[in-house]
Amino acid sequence: MKFSSTWMIALRALRRNLMRSALTMLGIIIGVAAVIAMVAIGTGAKEQVASSIAQIGQNTVLVMSGAGSRGGVRGGWGSSPTLTRQDYEAIRKEIPGVIRATPDVRKNAQVMAGNQNVNTTVNGAGEDYADIRAWEFLEGGNFTAADVKGTAKVAILGQTVATNLFGDASPVGQVVRIQNAPYVVVGLLKPKGMSMMGSDQDDVVLVPWSSALVRLTGTDSFRAITVQAESAEQVETVMEEISALLRQRHRIRDGAEDDFNVRSQQEIMEMATSTAQTMTLLLGAIAGVSLLVGGIGIMNIMLVSVTERTREIGVRMAVGARGSDILLQFLVEAVVLSVGGGLIGIGLGEGIAQIVSAKLGWNTRVSGESVALAFVFSAVIGIFFGFYPARKAAGLDPIEALRYE
Repeated sequence: MKFSSTWMIALRALRRNLMRSALTMLGIIIGVAAVIAMVAIGTGAKEQVASSIAQIGQNTVLVMSGAGSRGGVRGGWGSSPTLTRQDYEAIRKEIPGVIRATPDVRKNAQVMAGNQNVNTTVNGAGEDYADIRAWEFLEGGNFTAADVKGTAKVAILGQTVATNLFGDASPVGQVVRIQNAPYVVVGLLKPKGMSMMGSDQDDVVLVPWSSALVRLTGTDSFRAITVQAESAEQVETVMEEISALLRQRHRIRDGAEDDFNVRSQQEIMEMATSTAQTMTLLLGAIAGVSLLVGGIGIMNIMLVSVTERTREIGVRMAVGARGSDILLQFLVEAVVLSVGGGLIGIGLGEGIAQIVSAKLGWNTRVSGESVALAFVFSAVIGIFFGFYPARKAAGLDPIEALRYE
C-alpha cells in the first residue's frame, strides 16, 4: 500500500471516534503545556536573578565583613564588623588592577522633607558607587571625593524616596533631614526597579560613607566593600591579592579562618542561578510526569481500538494488506494523536506563561529549546507507546480476525 493511503485510513479512523481521540490527546496537551509553562517560569526567574546581579556592576568583587555569632547562632557574612576604613584605603592604594571601590554602610532611618517623611534605607557609599553600578542620574549628579573627605551633608535620592517626599517636583537643591541632620540633595537616580530579592532598589538614599559613619552609625567599620577590577581577566588576581592583604592586616595565622569573605560577581551569579536552575529542572520533571501519563493513555486507547477493530483488520488483510501496512496505520494514528496534542500543548503553554507574566508580574520566557524538546518528546511518546498496540494489530491472524465477533 502507498503511504498516503495508509495515512488517509488512519485519519479516517481517528475522525470516526472524534471525542475519544480528543480525550486521548488531552493528556499530551496538558503534559506539554505544563512543561512549556513551568520551564518558562523557571527560565524567566533565572534570567531575572542574573539581571539583578549584573546590576552590581561589571568585573566586580564583593568583600564582606565577618560572620558573627550571637547566642550560639552564627550569623551570615557581614554580621560582624571586621572591615575598617583603613582596610578600604589599603585596597584602593595597594592592589593593582583596582580601578574603583566603594564601602557599604547601611542603616534604616527616617528621612523628612517639609511635612513628609519616609522610613528608608540610607546607604553610605563612596564617590565611585554610581559608576560601579552603572547607575545613571535623572537630575543633578554625584557627590565628589572632596564631599567624602569632608564628611559633607549631601545626599542622592532614589526615585521612590523622591516621589514620596516631593511628588512630581524636582528634589535637587532641596533639603532633607536624616535623623535630624540636614542634607542637601545633589542628585536623583534613574529608576532600577525590584531586586532579585524582591526589594525596591529605588527606595534608597545615598550619602558619603564618612558622613554615614559619623552621623548615622557612630562606628568605624563597614558591612562590605565593593571593588571593580580593570578587566574580567584580572578579577581572580584581584581577589587573591585582596585576601592576602586583609589576612596580613588582620593578623590571621596560617590555617586560621578568615574574618572576611571575598566573592566575585561571577561566583555570586553562579550560586544564585544554580538554585533557579534546580527549580527549573524540578518543575520540568514534575510536568514531564504528566506527559508520561498521557503516553500511557494513548497506548491504552490504541489497545482498545485494536480489539474493537479486529474484524476490520482481518478484512484488510484478506484483501491484500500486509502486516507492515497494519503496523504503520496504527503507528500513524498514535503519532497523530501525540504530535497533534503536542502542538496544541505548546500553544497553550505559551499562553499560560504570558498570562502568568501579565497577571502576577513574574518574568517568564519561552525558549526555543524547551518548545523543540516538548515537541520531540511528544512525538517519541507517540511512537514508543503506539508501537506495542500497532505490533499487536499487525500480528493478528487474518482468519481468526475475520471470525472475531
